Amino acid sequence: MEYASFLRRHISEIVPLSDEAFENVLPFFKPKALKRKEYLVRNGQRVTSEFVVVEGLLKASLYDDSGKEHILQFAMEGWWVSDYPAYAMQGKGEMDVQALEHCMVLELSMADKEAMCALVPEMYRFHARKAFGGYVALQKRVLSMMRNSAKEKYELLLHQYPQLFQRVSKTMIAHYLGLSRETLSRLEKNG
Repeated sequence: MEYASFLRRHISEIVPLSDEAFENVLPFFKPKALKRKEYLVRNGQRVTSEFVVVEGLLKASLYDDSGKEHILQFAMEGWWVSDYPAYAMQGKGEMDVQALEHCMVLELSMADKEAMCALVPEMYRFHARKAFGGYVALQKRVLSMMRNSAKEKYELLLHQYPQLFQRVSKTMIAHYLGLSRETLSRLEKNG
């Protein structure tokens, strides 16, 4: 179980767990390997799980009526990803979550999450902190999209996640920032 040490570190960044508590937590997480371009979640699929990335990079995106892709999230090592509105309702999703590299993720179904938290109450605090952090990050992103110029959005992303620019195409970065590929090229040239 090469993912056990990753999970132990990941959880202990937020809550300390005894060895016994961690041994109770570990079986709830199901490892899943994905090849590049493979889908973890598909539009229209019932979403019953969320995933933490052990290795690799994924994107959560959707397509509008004109076929234009909108990337909501990239998920790197240590990040959680799902179609969260669908996950919350245990219903059909609107987003695709796709591997951009070879990936290893740990799947946690809502039923397993509830059972795990009942068995190891410290995990309630872990998930609350993760959810709160995700909410804060999403709100910052929405505010940035609303008030920052294209140049400011680009510079902020480059400053926060420089490794992303080495791992994804310029087109995907443009889709994530809500820019055209041409605008992104101009920003890079003038940067």
